[in-house]
Amino acid sequence: MPERMEAFRMGGVEVRWLGHDGFRVSWEGGVLYIDPFRVRVEPRDGRVVFVTHEHFDHCSPEDIVKVAAPGAKIVAPRIAVGCAERTGLKVVPVGVGERGEVEGVSFETLPAYNINKFRAPGRVFHPKEDGRVGYLLEVGGVRIFHAGDSDNIPEYESLRGRVDIALIPVSGVYVMTPEEAAEAVAVIRPKVAIPMHYGEIVASEAEAERFARLVEEKVPEVKVVILERTTRL
Repeated sequence: MPERMEAFRMGGVEVRWLGHDGFRVSWEGGVLYIDPFRVRVEPRDGRVVFVTHEHFDHCSPEDIVKVAAPGAKIVAPRIAVGCAERTGLKVVPVGVGERGEVEGVSFETLPAYNINKFRAPGRVFHPKEDGRVGYLLEVGGVRIFHAGDSDNIPEYESLRGRVDIALIPVSGVYVMTPEEAAEAVAVIRPKVAIPMHYGEIVASEAEAERFARLVEEKVPEVKVVILERTTRL
C-alpha cells in the first residue's frame, strides 16, 4: 500500500501537494512552487514559481501572487508568458530542451504533450508543437521531475536513473491514465513517485490509489506516496 502523508521529505528537501498539479518544495536554501492552483495557503515565500503551461489550472495569476515572495521570478514556457506576466513579476521564458538556473534552482525542460487524448478527431489537448513543458529540478541534492500535462512520451527514456522524486499526472482525460502513468514510472524509475492531477477538475483519489497498485505490481522498487492536500504551513 502507498504511504500517505502531508509532507514528504528526502534529505533536507520537503515536498507538499497544494492540490491538482500544484506543489511547494522547500529546502534550506529556499522555497519554490510549481503550478499553484486554487491554493488554500498564502505564504508569499516562493522565490521562484515554475509554470508548465498556459491553461487556467496551471497558470493562475491570482494563485501565483498568493505564494510568490516580493520580487520572485516565474519560469514559464513561451506559450504561458502572457499569462505569467499578469502577475507583475519577472518572467523567465523557456523552451523545450533548455537548461538553466534561477534563484539557486537548477532546471531542465522536457516536452509535455498528448499522444492519445483528443479534444476533437485528430486534435489532441496538448499538441507537441505548442511547446508546453515538464521540469526536472534540482535543489538540495534532490532531483524532482514534474511532468506537467502529458502522456507517457518517448522522451521519458532520457530520465531513467536521473530522478529522485517523480510528480506524475494520473487522471486520464487530458493526461495519462493510472495505467499509462505506471508505465511511465517503469521507464523513468524514480526512487519515489507521487500522483497528481486529480481531485479538482477530473478524477479522484481512486485514480491515485489505482496508480499506486499498478506501480507496486510493475516496479515494486519504486515507492509511491499519496500526499494530503496542504491547507496550512
